[in-house]
This record gives sequence, C-alpha cells and structure tokens, in this order.
Amino acid sequence: MGSVSFAADTKRFIEVEAFDKYDRTELADLGMSIEAFYSDSVWGFVNEKELKEIRKAGFRIFGNFNPATARGGHDKVFGFPQGDERFHDYKEIGDALSVLEKDNSDILKIHSIGKTHENRDMYAIHINTSADAMKRKKSNKPGFVIFGNHHAREHLSAEIPLMFAQYLMANRKDSTIKNLLETRDIWIIPMVNPDGVEHDLTGNKYKMWRKNRRDNKDGTFGVDLNRNYGFHWNEGGSSSNTDSDVYMGKDPFSEPETQAIRKFISERENIKVLLSVHTFSELILYPWSYSYDPIKNEKDQKTFDAMAKTMAKWNKYTPQQSSDLYIASGETCDWAYGEYGIFAFTFELSPRDMWDGGFYPGAKVIDGVFEANLRPMLYLLDLADDPYRALEKKRSHDAQSFLKNTFYL
Repeated sequence: MGSVSFAADTKRFIEVEAFDKYDRTELADLGMSIEAFYSDSVWGFVNEKELKEIRKAGFRIFGNFNPATARGGHDKVFGFPQGDERFHDYKEIGDALSVLEKDNSDILKIHSIGKTHENRDMYAIHINTSADAMKRKKSNKPGFVIFGNHHAREHLSAEIPLMFAQYLMANRKDSTIKNLLETRDIWIIPMVNPDGVEHDLTGNKYKMWRKNRRDNKDGTFGVDLNRNYGFHWNEGGSSSNTDSDVYMGKDPFSEPETQAIRKFISERENIKVLLSVHTFSELILYPWSYSYDPIKNEKDQKTFDAMAKTMAKWNKYTPQQSSDLYIASGETCDWAYGEYGIFAFTFELSPRDMWDGGFYPGAKVIDGVFEANLRPMLYLLDLADDPYRALEKKRSHDAQSFLKNTFYL
C-alpha cells in the first residue's frame, strides 16, 4: 500500500471502564466503535458528541488520545511500518484476480456481484469444476462463501480470502484439495467495501476509515455495512448518528454493497457455510450478535459451538457467541443464519489488540495469519456439504488421511 502515516480527523481513541458485556453494549449503543476489550475496560473510537454522551452516562474514561499522535505515553502506536506495499488496494486486487482467472480459467471465473456508491465493481471469485455451473453462476454442489473488507481499515481481512483462493489454485492437483474443488461451489469476495478501502489510503496516509462512502448530505460520510443488514436491524449496538463509526444507515439494506450481498445470497440456496473476515482481536464469533440469548435450535447451537471450538484449536483464537462481547444488530452473520439458515462465522484476525498493530500491523504478519487460519478455512469448506458432521465423533471423507493429519486433531 505504501501508506505509512495516519491522517487526523475528529475521532478520539479512548479507554473506558467496562466490566462486562452489558457495559460494552451500553457503550456500543452510545455510538462507540469498540476495538479492544479487557477485564475492566474497552478501547474504541468516538467522535466529540459521543464522547460527551459517554461522560454524561457516567462512564469513567481512563485515556483520551488523539490517534494522529497517539499521545498519552503510547508513542508510535499509530506509526505504520514501511513495506506495506504487499497489501492490495482496489486496483491491485483486480489485477491479482485477473492473474488467478488467466491461470485457472477452466475452473475459476471473476464476476462483479454489484456496484458501490462510487461505481466500483464488487469482485467475486467463483471456483467450480462444472462448466455448466460456471456459465450459470449457480451450482447444485454445496456452497461456501468468504467475505472480506466489510470495514475499510481492516486491510488484512482482504488478504486472507485472496490468499485462500491462491492456495486452492496452487494446490489444485493435491488429492484432497482436488476432491474439495470437485465437490464444492466456492465463492470468495475479498473486498466488500472498495470505496472505503480507497478512501482509507488516499493521500498516502491511513485514515482509520471504517464505513463505506455514502454522502449523508449533512457533512458526514459513510454507513457501517456490518450494521446495515436487515435481520433485527436497529436493535442495539449501532447508531443513528451519521458521524458515528457504527452508523446503521437510514434503513436496512440502504447501501448498494449490502443490497448486492443480499441478492447474491438469496440467489444461491446451495450456500451452507459463510465466513466473514474482520480484524482484529483473535476471535471466532457466531450468532447471535443482536441478542444475548442462545440459538433456540439446540442442534444448531451445539454445531456452532463445536465448529468454533475445533477451529480455535488451530488458530488459537477465542471462540464465543458474538453478543458475549456486546450487542451489535444488523450484522452479516446474524442475517445469513437468521434468514437462510447458513452456518455463518466471523473471524477477527490477529493481532490481539491495538498495541500489537491493530488495524495496521504491517506486512510482516500476513503469512503467519494466513497459516493460522488455513486449517479453519479448509474445515469450513469441507463441512459445507453438512455442517452437522461437526458433531460426529468420527468423520468420513474420501481423503481420510488428510483430514486426520490436517483438519482434525
């Protein structure tokens, strides 16, 4: 990317006393974009209005830093490393996808699933060994989809899905990968929010930008795409304040990006497993996000729990229901599972917290994060035929030896 500094704006990065999910939810309801949490506090971004509301609500504020300078004793926290050119901006994503398609044109095609506010294509990788499915863009094979970069500043969340596609193609002759490619319908959408990504990189300075680039016609820009989905929209953990990082939009599915995702999913009943990649915190999250209650379907609840715990053995992340952090409504995975019964997970990638690099950890982490999450992604792809197999003590598969040594511990 080549962006090595941070552009100041009106946001503050603050530490607030918070002891549990209820405190964290109240802060989210006040518009705070929570980015890291500890046993007695959270860190996150607020604007000046939200900061006043948090104070008014009686919360103790431990730190109130200007992210442009990281003042307050945390020098260089936001000083981003040289060498970030390995990350992909929008054009570079398109170029990388073109190479993939050229080298694997028999089973991989690049499509646009829609246009953004600024008229950029939302690129999608489609991998399927059936020529008919490639023509129709639909398949009867079990479907699996990965989304990256819902949030603009989470650049690593685009790299991991892209690298997964590259890995599958580089290893397509391996017997196990070949079997998965022949029996699955695979979609990878590495950059859901290209407008926001490009804005975050404008002027060779990171802007810590999260939302898309809707002009809200009041001097503010952007909607949080991961608060804009229609399932239990506006039921907590989002904001009606247009300047908030968690602004949910005027209506559910008000944004062309979320409309494109809705159309894409609704037209593909074969999709059974979904992964939404975010950064950061090293978490594996699953529904519900809008409610503290567990999923009523006990078998589904056990399946989510089993899948998350299995994957956590490999990437060492913390598996939990999303709302154990705080309530957040209008979220991707709640919608996918609530509306379509898709087993949907969010990975909050490394690093663990802001002080280890946060949204901008540098290119040095890319390979390690991919390696940590390769098994989990292959596991999800494998279970796309029947997620309930996660509950079986013994799992059958054509490539049993590979599964024993690589997928399952």
